[in-house]
Amino acid sequence: DLSLLRFISAELTRGYFLEHNEAKYTERRERVYTCMRIPKELEKLMFFGIFLCLDAFLYVFTLLPLRVFLAMFRFITLPCYGLRDRRLLQPAQVCDILKGVILVICYFMMHYVDYSMMYHLIRGQSVIKLYIIYNMLEVADRLFSSFGQDILDALYWTATEPKERKRAHIGVIPHFFMAVLYVFLHAILIMVQATTLNVAFNSHNKSLLTIMMSNNFVEIKGSVFKKFEKNNLFQMSNSDIKERFTNYVLLLIVCLRNMEQFSWNPDHLWVLFPDVCMVVASEIAVDIVKHAFITKFNDITADVYSEYRASLAFDLVSSRQKNAYTDYSDSVSRRMGFIPLPLAVLLIRVVTSSIKVQGILAYVCVVLFYCGLISLKVLNSIVLLGKSCQYVKEAKMEEKLFNPVQTATPGKPAGKQQSTFKSTQGISTDENGSTLVTNQPVHQKENTPSLLVTSNSDQFLTTPDGEEKDISQDSSELKHRSSKKDLLEIDRFTICGNRID
Repeated sequence: DLSLLRFISAELTRGYFLEHNEAKYTERRERVYTCMRIPKELEKLMFFGIFLCLDAFLYVFTLLPLRVFLAMFRFITLPCYGLRDRRLLQPAQVCDILKGVILVICYFMMHYVDYSMMYHLIRGQSVIKLYIIYNMLEVADRLFSSFGQDILDALYWTATEPKERKRAHIGVIPHFFMAVLYVFLHAILIMVQATTLNVAFNSHNKSLLTIMMSNNFVEIKGSVFKKFEKNNLFQMSNSDIKERFTNYVLLLIVCLRNMEQFSWNPDHLWVLFPDVCMVVASEIAVDIVKHAFITKFNDITADVYSEYRASLAFDLVSSRQKNAYTDYSDSVSRRMGFIPLPLAVLLIRVVTSSIKVQGILAYVCVVLFYCGLISLKVLNSIVLLGKSCQYVKEAKMEEKLFNPVQTATPGKPAGKQQSTFKSTQGISTDENGSTLVTNQPVHQKENTPSLLVTSNSDQFLTTPDGEEKDISQDSSELKHRSSKKDLLEIDRFTICGNRID
């Protein structure tokens, strides 16, 4: 017999047993613990990545001028030693000279861009228009970064390509002018970003600064509710590292410009300090919330950030080997999309226009400051190399540093060629039979010897998602499976990372 009294009694006294669904609630608790671990693990990755970007950025100001001087000295004194080989300069020296010449040319070109006129032009615009302009600048900066390293790599390869090969390019000079134009335009783009941020700092009601900070939270909506795999999250993490480091440099430029306008009054620095802290805190909060919910919705553990850190450390250790394929600053550019040349051009332009060097004492201070930068660069590189070796050892990846790279030859049997074909699709096998996951495909022509190989730094990205699948299945199924995952697993910042022998 049903009655209202019995229904209320049942509602007040009924019980339930959570232990009957122990696995479900344990999983929920682990998700909470994962979200609590995300800030610590993410900031450890960010901290390591920012110092990697700082190392590549300081290289432009410290070691690059010395390397250019040594390369020019070798070129000038070459008749005294004679030609021992067929090259006038080594490929690394040619690339260093090209970087130095691009830096100098773009620096003098930046003198024709009036920063003050740009500031007043931007300040005269409405708040909404400036908000739209700032969003457009962020999109343009990402497009420039993704395509700029390809332009620079094309120049380096065109200038150092063996001469006996058949010419399949438009020439070194057109590539050089393309690189100069790219660096100049990207430097102007970053200058407009810094100017817009400076206008936001100097606005009376701080409304523009508030709107620009709220734009970071809009980024959460555009990324949290999308499907992410480990490799996609790795791309986003690298992009966030690059974005955070670039924002730090932009804030430095804004502070320099404001301090110059107030005759380097230290009291004004404390006026800017709350706004700088607010911008940095909002950036950190957005990154933490974004990564916490992405890992929650896609069932990714917090340990994945230690894998990402080990991958970045592996790139650093690989670039320090004697037979390294490329300079580490270029490796950072490909991996993170951070290209230091445009940012360095803008910073040099702002510093030279803001600080006047007059007198012998001022030049002595400049020399001492340069020696301090070199000391900072060397110290930072030593600490990074030591930590990278530690991370690589903890990830048990040190054996991959010394495995010889195998290339296919026409005389090898079909089994060897089939294994090489599998490695180009994203899965390869080493000498011990263990599987290695590559982060990008290497396309080869059919019925030709394999001349394209990937460096060791390109062979490790993350561990595969889920359980390992059997790699002994037929090639058609492997091709069908890899074609589905190529768009998800490819890293757009490492497309140009393939080494060409």
